[in-house]
Amino acid sequence: MAVNVSSDNRGQWGSKFGFIMAAAGSAVGLGNIWRFPYITGENGGGAFVLVYILCVILVGVPLLFTEMGLGRMTKKSTIGAFKDTGANPVYMGAGAILALGVSFFVLSYYGNIAGWTIGYIFKMLSGSEGTFTEFAANPAYTIPLMGVFVVATVLIVLGGVSGGIEKAAKFLMPLLFVLILVVAIKGLTLEGAMKGVDFYMNPDFSKINANTFLVALGQAFFSMSIGWGIMITYGSYLPKSANIVSSGVWVGFMDAAVALLAGFMIFPAVFAFGKDPASGPALVFEILPEVFNSMGGGSIIGAFFFLLLLVAALTSSVSMLEVPASYFMDEKKWSRKKSAWTVGIMLFIVGVPSALSKGGNDFFTNMSVQLPWMEDPAVGFQDILDYFFGTFFIVVVALVTCIYVAWKIGSEKIVGELEEGSEKFRAGTLKAKGFVFFIKFVCPLVILAVLLNMLGVFGFFAGGG
Repeated sequence: MAVNVSSDNRGQWGSKFGFIMAAAGSAVGLGNIWRFPYITGENGGGAFVLVYILCVILVGVPLLFTEMGLGRMTKKSTIGAFKDTGANPVYMGAGAILALGVSFFVLSYYGNIAGWTIGYIFKMLSGSEGTFTEFAANPAYTIPLMGVFVVATVLIVLGGVSGGIEKAAKFLMPLLFVLILVVAIKGLTLEGAMKGVDFYMNPDFSKINANTFLVALGQAFFSMSIGWGIMITYGSYLPKSANIVSSGVWVGFMDAAVALLAGFMIFPAVFAFGKDPASGPALVFEILPEVFNSMGGGSIIGAFFFLLLLVAALTSSVSMLEVPASYFMDEKKWSRKKSAWTVGIMLFIVGVPSALSKGGNDFFTNMSVQLPWMEDPAVGFQDILDYFFGTFFIVVVALVTCIYVAWKIGSEKIVGELEEGSEKFRAGTLKAKGFVFFIKFVCPLVILAVLLNMLGVFGFFAGGG
């Protein structure tokens, strides 16, 4: 497929399917397969799943429309989209610039986590002994593996929008679904697996409180690439004929589907072997390898599992790298090659402290931050970055972007943009009125509630914090 490149060094998606795969690939990542299961386990199983799906439909998808619409309307990446629509310094700083920072700094430590998945593919196949703690603390493993992942991400981005990102997504996303199904089917055949299915699928409504909604919303923002500047950038490569509404619905559906399938991979196996579903982040890298090693053919199944984690990480990392790279292409008029390699090198350098923060270096491992509203301190360089850029600032950017688009630019302009390519979405229709109501009132208030909860203001409302 030929790359459609305009005179200003920009590309364009070659097909609707390719865009949906790329956008879904951005949304589908470690947040769905690594983060979603352990958060579900910590928040009551099926009850949390139900709330999460509602958050995706009622808040996540309208925000996807908003960001994609802004990108296509301006034909610019995040910085340019805000600048060209007259953003003042507050909107530029807390919206555009902070979004670029979120994508860059999250990717800097995301590359370290993705490097762990590469290591664990070989660890499962070789049957090597040793704990995850020992593995993560060894810079001889973590730094080179992170470097391999960053290089792989850069090489895909070098191919351009259609020839690199889209082509990779068309291959990687179907592969991801196949791998998930293989591991899930194997897990469901285990004796005692139905206990995990019961925990996962039967909601206990007594577990649902205000905090459940706030945690679910935070997870939706993380997993759907909302507040990262990614969907603005990806939207900027859409032709006017593209249907943003149906594309956004498909992206939301695929994001939720992968998260749900990830639960079917993990909880049946966890319950079959008597493990704790609320084991937190350790669930994937400590508990599951024990489960795999206890299975017949577990080394192969385990290798498949970590391969699919790697694929999921790669589809997201490509979109994160594209955000700062597109800034250099749009605003500095750099070539794609220069932009991608510059960002890649910077990412590796910034990522080294994260790779050393799990025991590889005392300073980066033991540094901590505890703000007045934090129940527990963020300990270690990687966890500090994750708190600020992977959690807190995402919500800030989502709120600022929503307010900016709905109230400063004007919701009618975004509705007009969504009309392009969508015959059923017209100003004055029930769908359009509903969308405007959500992005002007519902979404900002809900995101503000999440932010206030993070700041401890809603501690009393959210079940005691």
